[in-house]
Amino acid sequence: MVFQYKRVLLVGATAGIGAAMADKLIQEGSKVIAVGRRQERLDAFVAKHGAERASAIKFDVTDRAGLDAFVDQVVQTYPDLDCVFLNAGTQSQVNLTRAAEIDLDAFHNDFQVNYTSIVNITIKFLPHLENKHHPTSVIVTGSLLALIPAMAMPSYSASKAALHSFFDCLRQQNKGISKVKIINILPPVVQTELHDYMGVDRGRALGMPLAEFTDKAYAELAAGKEDIAIGQVLGVQPEAMQQFLDKRSELINDLSSAVRLKFQS
Repeated sequence: MVFQYKRVLLVGATAGIGAAMADKLIQEGSKVIAVGRRQERLDAFVAKHGAERASAIKFDVTDRAGLDAFVDQVVQTYPDLDCVFLNAGTQSQVNLTRAAEIDLDAFHNDFQVNYTSIVNITIKFLPHLENKHHPTSVIVTGSLLALIPAMAMPSYSASKAALHSFFDCLRQQNKGISKVKIINILPPVVQTELHDYMGVDRGRALGMPLAEFTDKAYAELAAGKEDIAIGQVLGVQPEAMQQFLDKRSELINDLSSAVRLKFQS
């Protein structure tokens, strides 16, 4: 199979997984609208791939006041948009045993970037995607830490857990109603700028090489998978993780079946 979406809006495309996936999608034949805050990187992306396949829009995902104008700009300029790929994210360590030292603004910024902003963008683009007469999708980059939290990163883990739950609910509510496919990618630790707060040399040496992750994620997307868990959580056996994921999916389906009639009545 091949990745079936032809015009992808990739939010968070100027670094890390987002930048790598933007390059990969273009290499495989899609057209990509890169979204990020750093204009010089957006310009470099378009110059690298050419304006026929690559375009870019500067936008800060936390800009709630500017969101409607951003969405209007995208759908009017690119009416053939059939995939929104949400990859923006930030991560920080928080020592909860030193509560007096916690920067609450920084703590809640993880939620603003990783959860609230992604939900806002999703909701605003869904009407456009739902009105298409061909397959469309929302792809979100979550984290395995959404399911098994890392104690040193409580705000990151919790924000990704909230995001995962939101997209589980969206997928379940859409069953039999909407043709928009909801795809959730769960990366392990990947060697990107996300961990620069640990120090560049140390942070970017952690985890799976970015190229390896990108190839594996794309292969799963091209295969039509909806839940894409790659790699493993430190200290957790792969077999145990897969059993956990399978059982979790089963329980979500059971609960959703039990409440669906009441919810939709």
